[in-house]
Amino acid sequence: MKVVVFGASGMVGQGLLRECLLDAEIESVLVIGRSPTGRQDAKLREILHKDLFDLSSIEAELAGLDACFFCLGSSAAGTSETDYRRVNFEMPLAVARTFARLDPAMTFIYVSGTGTDSTEKGRSMWARVKGKTENALLALPFRAAYMFRPGYIQPRHGIRSKTRWYRVMYATLGWLYPVIKALAPTMATTTEQLGRAMIVAAKHGAPKRVLEGRDINALTSHRGTTESVTSNCVS
Repeated sequence: MKVVVFGASGMVGQGLLRECLLDAEIESVLVIGRSPTGRQDAKLREILHKDLFDLSSIEAELAGLDACFFCLGSSAAGTSETDYRRVNFEMPLAVARTFARLDPAMTFIYVSGTGTDSTEKGRSMWARVKGKTENALLALPFRAAYMFRPGYIQPRHGIRSKTRWYRVMYATLGWLYPVIKALAPTMATTTEQLGRAMIVAAKHGAPKRVLEGRDINALTSHRGTTESVTSNCVS
């Protein structure tokens, strides 16, 4: 399996990249981003590309991929809806449309977040925008597309968020993760679980096209099998 990852330097992307490099069934991992990941691995190749709205100059490098993982996004804090929409709607759609044109037989996986508004009409700006993004991605002619909506994500294996206030939050509250997991098991996951679940969906499909926390954690139990996932797969 050959995959491409966008957003590999962020917390979710770091977790996914680690799991991709550990997975024996993933032959190669292409990372496209504006800054290097700092990782070294025989099956990892990175392309530094500043303008993610336009991939035309690197299209020759994008052939023969089985799955695209889009983990890139920005916080809504202190951001206008126009600016937030540009990064969280226009950018993923620009990337996805390129891949849908080049190879519609691939699987596209997008990470949004719990509370995303599929109606696109709610009061929360970020939720409306992410809902619009999900809906637009699901309408593209991919073999399969899955929208992941994790809640609280506990970083593992030395992974750190790029956002300062997230780092402070995890440093302050990280010890509470077992409590959070016990009280709200469907709302909490780890970077490792999330990465594994995304890979399982790319390999074998998933029972839903929009996956909430409960669905994400359930997918990790299928890490070595196909039958129970593909039997109800929606594509």
